[in-house]
Amino acid sequence: TARVTEERSSEAYTRLCAHLDEGRQAYVVCPLVEGSETTLARAAEDEAERLRAHELRGYRVGCAHGRLKTADRRAVMAAFRAGELDVLVATTVIEVGVDVPNATIMIVQEADRFGLAQLHQLRGRVGRGAEQSYCLLISRAKEELTDAAQARLEALVRTTDGFELAEVDLELRGEGQLLGTRQAGLSEFRF
Repeated sequence: TARVTEERSSEAYTRLCAHLDEGRQAYVVCPLVEGSETTLARAAEDEAERLRAHELRGYRVGCAHGRLKTADRRAVMAAFRAGELDVLVATTVIEVGVDVPNATIMIVQEADRFGLAQLHQLRGRVGRGAEQSYCLLISRAKEELTDAAQARLEALVRTTDGFELAEVDLELRGEGQLLGTRQAGLSEFRF
């Protein structure tokens, strides 16, 4: 797992293409399904189109997200699993339950927008086969990130231990309410 700034993202795609040229498959994860005028984050549908026209021209690129009809999403996932697609551009719908041993590299766009547990689950989609695998976290420069976002990304790069990451997540977000709906923040109770 490595961090890559947006300015160096072309190097990440060069590395991804090297894996594809070796017969491997790849994931590109985006925070949104479709573009928005109010949010500047990358959207899976737009990114898939952009990649088909530029960095991944000549490769078979599919797109999966939660707004696809279930049958369509399953068809895209089955095509990727069968090796009919080289790259799957997706949202977090691939977070769990996806097992493609031939997928050896993942690029997470705007990784600072994801939670620590989500990033750890996403990273688990690669490294399921015998080949060395990589997860490249693309984000803004350190100076542009919040302290919490920077700490999340540093923790993910530092360790693959889920228990250690859970401890970091607890420190960063707090435990939330025991008897309420708030999922983060410090407790109202004194211990």
